[in-house]
Formats: sequence, C-alpha cells, structure tokens
Amino acid sequence: QVQLVESGGGSVQAGGSLRLSCAAFGDIYSGDCMGWFRQAPGKEREKVAAIYTGTSTYYADSVQGRFTISQDNAKNTVYLQMNSLKPEDTAMYYCAASYGGNWCLTKFGTDFNYWGRGTQVTVSS
Repeated sequence: QVQLVESGGGSVQAGGSLRLSCAAFGDIYSGDCMGWFRQAPGKEREKVAAIYTGTSTYYADSVQGRFTISQDNAKNTVYLQMNSLKPEDTAMYYCAASYGGNWCLTKFGTDFNYWGRGTQVTVSS
C-alpha cells in the first residue's frame, strides 16, 4: 500500500511562488512515476507535471517554463516548484504515483495507481 501526503498549498498573489511537496510512504520509490495533477471547479482534471526514473520529466504546455518537478530520493518526496503564478493556476493540486513506464511522461498518461488528498492553491490577481 502507498500513501501520498501533499503539503505546501496556500494563497498567493499573481507573480508569486509556491512549492508543493508530496511525501510518499510505502512501496513506491524514486524510480517510479510521480506526477502532479490539478482540478479547478467546473473543469476537468489536468496533468501538470510528471517525473520518471528520477530524471525524465513532463510538463503541460500551460506550465512549461514556470513549474519545475523534482524529487529527493532520500526523503522519498516529490516537489513542484511553481513560479510566476497566474490566477488560472488556481486549483486543487493532487500528487499521484504509479509503477511507471514511458506513458508516465505523456499528456494522456493519467492512469496512476495512487493519489493524495490534494492541497489547494489560490492565486489572486
């Protein structure tokens, strides 16, 4: 069993930064597939970023150049550094994990095995 615990959400003004953390407990490790998703009210869930084998990454076009996904193997924790935040980044952000393959790094690779409960990010203009 795997448990994912997100933290780091909050409220920030446009142009600001936040760093989300996702601590993984259980049978999931640094080489597996870890991802961040978000869902705003009335909108579909969006895959924001993913990391696989610890180095290969995926970013949605909407966050490319502003968000960075990384991981600390020693802490079994994945981070999402979010810079230059925009009001349209406002959403509930979810961490997800899976025993991955290259699908992890694709836009439609969303069939993750494990999900966190989410952390709210609110960006005001």
